[in-house]
Amino acid sequence: MPSMRFRIAIPILAALLLLCAASLVHAQDPPQESSSKPADAPSPAPEKPTGKPAKNDKKNKDTATNSAPDQPTWDPLRAEKDLEVGQYYMRKGDVDAAIDRFEDATLAKPGYAIPFRFLGEAQEKKGLKKQAIKSYQRYLDLYPHAEDREKIQKRIEKLHKATEKQKN
Repeated sequence: MPSMRFRIAIPILAALLLLCAASLVHAQDPPQESSSKPADAPSPAPEKPTGKPAKNDKKNKDTATNSAPDQPTWDPLRAEKDLEVGQYYMRKGDVDAAIDRFEDATLAKPGYAIPFRFLGEAQEKKGLKKQAIKSYQRYLDLYPHAEDREKIQKRIEKLHKATEKQKN
């Protein structure tokens, strides 16, 4: 008797499995545009970047968030990943890449103080003193009770003195 139930249950389970698999495959299809053009008409080609910066662009502003417009503006997980990768770049000595990642982290999670501290360190290492001062100050504004507050304030004062010496 139990073997008879088993023989009936297997085809039913197989049919359910096929239905579930078919619905998953269908769910991943891109949405069809409802327009008057025929289904076999070719879709317009996506715009390709020329690879040349605009005449007014002095710096390459192609960051992860700019090159992927579908990225959400508030993405705390991406911010954490950007921090992790930025710290990796700092250890490897690629300060420019680290700065890009830390800037992306500040955009992905705007009220998060930690990226501003790392951004300040990277900018200071690169010699961008005024930007480092702004980043450190933003860190302290967002995190007024930071454990390293005194250390960061000393760095800010040191950077202020260095920028004053450059002016003279």
